[in-house]
Amino acid sequence: MKSFFFLGLDEMEITAAVVPARLAPFELQSLDLAGPQADEVLVRIVASGMCHTDLHARDGYFPNLPYPIVCGHEGAGIVEEVGAAVSDLAPGDPVVISFPWCGECEPCRAEKPSYCVQGRALKSSGRRADGSTPMSRDGAPVYSCFFQQSSFATFAVAPAKDAVKLRRDAPLELLGPLGCGLQTGPGAVLNVMQPEAGRSIAIYGVGGVGLAGLMAAKVAGCDPIIAVDRLPGRLTLARELGATHTIESRGAETLAEIRKITGGGTHFALETSAVPEVFRLAVDGLRGLGTCVLVGSARAGNEVSFEMPVLQGGRTVRGVVQGDSRPREFIPRLVDLFMEGKMPLDRLITRYDFADINRAAADATSGATIKPVLKLPN
Repeated sequence: MKSFFFLGLDEMEITAAVVPARLAPFELQSLDLAGPQADEVLVRIVASGMCHTDLHARDGYFPNLPYPIVCGHEGAGIVEEVGAAVSDLAPGDPVVISFPWCGECEPCRAEKPSYCVQGRALKSSGRRADGSTPMSRDGAPVYSCFFQQSSFATFAVAPAKDAVKLRRDAPLELLGPLGCGLQTGPGAVLNVMQPEAGRSIAIYGVGGVGLAGLMAAKVAGCDPIIAVDRLPGRLTLARELGATHTIESRGAETLAEIRKITGGGTHFALETSAVPEVFRLAVDGLRGLGTCVLVGSARAGNEVSFEMPVLQGGRTVRGVVQGDSRPREFIPRLVDLFMEGKMPLDRLITRYDFADINRAAADATSGATIKPVLKLPN
């Protein structure tokens, strides 16, 4: 096995996109990366999706996130080295790195790792669970371990249990977003709603998460599939990907149209925007015994209200994190659907060279790009 550590202290030189301070743009810098601990793997990052969560981190959304920080949490690459305790992965394995979980708390023991009690700290502390920081510059720590990976870098270390081995014929350079955003929407549909064929669904917000959820609804046989958004271009794409109806979001007018299309309301609603008014619309648009799943992420303090009789009509409203997924089972399932042509996730992706990371961020913010994927220079 080839050794990549050449600085004399079990470290290697990498290139990473660093956020030096809150609200600062990404800067490509040379950093030192420590080798994998016993339960970790070293991954050569081939490509990394960019999620709005990365931009929230850049801009100070996470109150305790330290700077400088390396973000990125949708990494895809090749395992180059494994820790001494790792037996289920080997050098050369293609992997997607998914979200972190402790493995010890009640949700983790119940095989619900996306609700891990330690999940928030593992995602946004900037450190490993033991408090160490694998990335540094001139001996000073550069906070990393964002979602326990920091994949905006040419190499990353990650817990082996968070790395999902992929079939070798899959296009690894396109699949990093399955680690987070593009498993969230499909997971909400296939893992949580589990709709029977012919059930109606409305997707509120058809960005990357919503469109991936829409594809899953088509796989499940939902009908009608209604896409709601404020951007006409995204509604056009939603129609191409399986929406039977598209509606520009206009509040009460939208609600009336949904009820007309469905004969009273939808069986299911997927809410991706986390905008309180849209969330309320999604719930009000349900029929009796309908279910609304919230996957959009809002800042602490955001509130929404519903009329109590609406919920007493047997409606269910619940939040879902990471698609209620067990990544090592669910992501390979999504890859198979992609390879079969049933979930054309590549239609959502725009690829950018790593050096163009700030342009990718601007395009994601403006809505010009649905899902940016950064190609790493290896």
